[in-house]
Amino acid sequence: MKQVKTISMILAAMFLMASCKNEKSESIAMKSASDIAVKGTIEAELTAPPHVPAPVGNRSAKKLLVNMEILEKEGTMTDGVEYVYWTFGGSVPGSFIRTRVGDEVEFTLSNHPDNRLPHNIDLHAVTGPGGGATSSFVAPGHEKTFSFKTLNPGLYVYHCATAPVGMHIANGMYGLILVEPEGGLPKVDKEYYIMQGDFYTKGENGEPGLQAFDMRKAVDEDADYVVFNGSVGALTGDNAITANVGETVRLFVGNGGPNLTSSFHVIGEIFDNVHIEGGDVINKNVQTTSIPAGGAAIVDFKVDVPGTFILVDHAIFRAFNKGALGMLKVKGEESKKIYSGVKQEGIYNPEGGTIQEMPNGKEEKAVASKQEKSLAQKIADGKQIYTKTCFACHQANGEGIPNAFPPLAKSDYLNDDVKRAIDIVLHGKTGEITVNGQKYNSVMTKQALNDQEVADVLTYVYNSWGNNKTNVSVNTVMEVKSAH
Repeated sequence: MKQVKTISMILAAMFLMASCKNEKSESIAMKSASDIAVKGTIEAELTAPPHVPAPVGNRSAKKLLVNMEILEKEGTMTDGVEYVYWTFGGSVPGSFIRTRVGDEVEFTLSNHPDNRLPHNIDLHAVTGPGGGATSSFVAPGHEKTFSFKTLNPGLYVYHCATAPVGMHIANGMYGLILVEPEGGLPKVDKEYYIMQGDFYTKGENGEPGLQAFDMRKAVDEDADYVVFNGSVGALTGDNAITANVGETVRLFVGNGGPNLTSSFHVIGEIFDNVHIEGGDVINKNVQTTSIPAGGAAIVDFKVDVPGTFILVDHAIFRAFNKGALGMLKVKGEESKKIYSGVKQEGIYNPEGGTIQEMPNGKEEKAVASKQEKSLAQKIADGKQIYTKTCFACHQANGEGIPNAFPPLAKSDYLNDDVKRAIDIVLHGKTGEITVNGQKYNSVMTKQALNDQEVADVLTYVYNSWGNNKTNVSVNTVMEVKSAH
């Protein structure tokens, strides 16, 4: 018993010594960083997403001048939906700042005179009250300057911290600051800047027009949009990030929140290295990494085969229905040893916010329009509904997806019977059908659209892609509904 007690005391002493040693090491590291002498002055290169400034490399510590302007500006959330963003540097997320340990950052924050509100900035890389927020509160038409020493390497979030703090962040006031270690990060071929954010609008997802911020939804954490780099489609199509086969790619990924944690994943890739929460600890061979609101991660991977790789928040309805979806397009020679399969373009698209159900689900209450719209207005409104509801399956030009979803373009099945088409949109469809001589056997989900929306979207489809130009009326939709 005495021997066991002695061993326990020895182990406790060893643990205490190790703890003290770690604390002492951390203290020495911080002290040495604060004591690093700066040599010369340079102006920081600031970049808008998805771009990042040039790596720090082996440069010595400098006095780094950061000049950032706050702009309140109207922008596009998704097709037909506008939003007034509050921004650092004119973009969401704000300008990327790249420093190294030991830099003395002289930060000047300017609030554009046309802005309506005061703002400030809280940089998580700052050791000091409010992360700089207490020194940077600035009214429209004014500027504030403060300085700080970069003590800890890592990838850090910055955001506005003016009350109500959540509102300022929810309107897009966040970004990333990278503090590289001495000597810089290991070299890679491509680097990109991606940041997730959740947005809360008075109108529902896809509701057209200029949308205002909704505080009640924000408090309830009921996001209408969850997006990368400030808007739906910011990293898709022509805006996709790119690489070539054999290159190493580094993504600086942040999460502005204000509420939701990101489950960041690249479909078809595995992260070789993940700097967990943007810090020193590196995890390897990771499929999905969790990034908290107000947190970040650095992920590195090599691209071995060509194709389009999809970036998502793997809380998957956020990706396909709320907008948290991007693309990495990789060009180069195929490697059959690594991957051999049928290439299918265009499957991964946002599916929009419309609620869908399996056929024969519970009926939704219809809302009919009292006055028939003009044909031009119905086509314009129908296009918006198509983009958020039908686009993923039937594609941008109505071509469908071979062996999965039938085409709407020049569709004999569609053009033969308008009332049948209305019934399918209202109630869904299962079972085999033949379209343009090709058999399809899949499921068309029931769409939760009101009578006017059904009339609009079908009018758009019938007046596009070589179809018969039918103008579907609300009365016809109501007639089909009542006969069901």
